[in-house]
Amino acid sequence: MQKLPAFASAHSHAFQRAMRGMAERAVPGQADDFWGWREAMYGVASSLTPESIYRISLVAFRELARAGVLTVGEFHYVHHQPDGTPYDDRTVMSDAVIRAAKDAGLRIALLRVLYARGAPGVPAAGTQLRFCDASLEQGLTDVETLVQRYASDKDVCIGVAPHSVRAIPPAWLSEIAHFSFAHAVPVHMHMAEQPAEVEACIAETKLRPVELLAEHDVLCERFVAVHATHITNTEARLLGQSGAFACICPTTERDLGDGLPDLGALIEHDVRLCLGVDGYAMCDPFEEMRGLVLGERLRTGKRFGRWATPARSAWKAASDDGARALGFDDAGGYLEIRADAPSLELVAEDHWVDALVFSGSPGLVDRVVRTC
Repeated sequence: MQKLPAFASAHSHAFQRAMRGMAERAVPGQADDFWGWREAMYGVASSLTPESIYRISLVAFRELARAGVLTVGEFHYVHHQPDGTPYDDRTVMSDAVIRAAKDAGLRIALLRVLYARGAPGVPAAGTQLRFCDASLEQGLTDVETLVQRYASDKDVCIGVAPHSVRAIPPAWLSEIAHFSFAHAVPVHMHMAEQPAEVEACIAETKLRPVELLAEHDVLCERFVAVHATHITNTEARLLGQSGAFACICPTTERDLGDGLPDLGALIEHDVRLCLGVDGYAMCDPFEEMRGLVLGERLRTGKRFGRWATPARSAWKAASDDGARALGFDDAGGYLEIRADAPSLELVAEDHWVDALVFSGSPGLVDRVVRTC
């Protein structure tokens, strides 16, 4: 058996596993882009209960576990009842997702989302009310409750996740940064996934998204910019100087037509990379690694660019660095790969990682072995 570090999926919306296949047809009158897909997602989010989010998350996490994932980062934003009224137990939805991960045998970073508005100058409405707290203080109090509750659980890490510059007022950012430093927790944020988000940020603040976060001291070695699809070279430099991560989600970014991030700029500025399943259109860490590398080849017309050994770099992003982005020390275990798999026939052992990344699939994972 070949042993390699277990996978960490650093960005997950487990409830979206319930919508697999539901948004793959054109809908008359609906936008043919990310924003149209979002309407289908809101339909699923509006129906969730503590019981159903547990069941759906368990299906999602078991699929991850079978694919070789040991650690998941759940970017969790469905907190309250459909009209926005908090449950009597304010963290019941978060606790249900954590329980599902543990029942599936995963370590989890529950990244509790903060959400305040629909867009700059646009109040939250409809399903978005489930995501919002009455105040920043209430949201951070819930994060602190979770931090204290799971402080002794080695399989659970709690983080804070301002949803996006679209959903978070700039005035909140400095207090979120202070909270993250005080509690030493990961900070994850959707970053420049869509051009419209960047344009709205510039119109509101005169700054691009990463520049805005730098001004409010949010960037740090625990910060993870999710997607980072439409950032500039200057923004990549700011991420690198702070020691931050960028979490790329190649399957979702292809599925939603988001675009291709400038990996060359991220690598040039030493931004650490990790990978995420995101919306569960499929659940295949091998495809995420492959998508990371092949997307950059499509973007640049070059095969290797700044990567001399792209397969090993992709595996590091998909395993140890993903776990570190979630607040864990390392991958926490290893995969035993089926040496007798037909797809590995004729492959020399020193080229196994290359073959696994560019030709592999979850079917090659014999089992996941925990070491912590």
